[in-house]
Amino acid sequence: MTKETEAVLQLLGRYEDQILAEWLQEAGAASTRLTDATRRAMRSEAEEILHAVRPALQAGADPDNFQAPAWNVLRQTLEGLSRSRAAQGQSAGDTSVFVLAFKRPLFLAIQRDMAGRADDQMAAVWAVTTMVDRMAQWTVATYQQTREEIIKRQQQDLLELSTPVIKLFDGVLAVPMIGTLDSARTQVVMETLLQRIVETGSTLAIIDITGVPTVDTLVAQHLLKTVSAIRLMGAECIISGIRPQIAQTIVHLGIDLHGIASKASLADALELAMAQRGYVVTRAK
Repeated sequence: MTKETEAVLQLLGRYEDQILAEWLQEAGAASTRLTDATRRAMRSEAEEILHAVRPALQAGADPDNFQAPAWNVLRQTLEGLSRSRAAQGQSAGDTSVFVLAFKRPLFLAIQRDMAGRADDQMAAVWAVTTMVDRMAQWTVATYQQTREEIIKRQQQDLLELSTPVIKLFDGVLAVPMIGTLDSARTQVVMETLLQRIVETGSTLAIIDITGVPTVDTLVAQHLLKTVSAIRLMGAECIISGIRPQIAQTIVHLGIDLHGIASKASLADALELAMAQRGYVVTRAK
């Protein structure tokens, strides 16, 4: 343990309650705009960080090397803070500002305790600055990582929601496609559809592309791959929603849909599916 970190550790032990109160005040916890629950949450966060800083300093942690094992507990505490705030929708800036507010009460404690010892004051200020800056940087990095994970999870959820597999009647499934069909979405469609084929024992799947704005070579390849996977599962496929513009594009691109049943509308595809299954629909007089 260096002389500077030892001095900071002594200040934390001597003035902990005062440092905590001044930290919360600096962080805006006293604001009338905050609810009591928010103030309690901020106090709990500050206490957790304080209780993680002291053991790290006691273990001889170097503020210049924040990746050292001695900082493990503090890093985990800061990660928890970042993830919690990211999940609540708070910004990385707000989280970083909260951690940086820890500086001022430490500076005030240094000023009170080391009056007239300029060299000791500067050394302690530098140690505190380095430590708190590293803490703030760690929270920002963790926050960004957490937000990326949340966004990816939301994108995956949206993909699954945008590609529902519907059981129309016994043995027949339908997948209404809406929006752009890319590789990631095709994979989700394929996995979901194949799983439903297994679960329901269906032998026919209707893929409706009425809501797909354009069909190019890549989209056609994705459709063909999906159809191939369905056939490997022992089922057949009908593609519906082939509008005149899409039909012209497919012909123009030289895409071969030979052997794949296709219909202009979902109603036509449903009629074909029912005929293949031996169903007859009649209108009541």
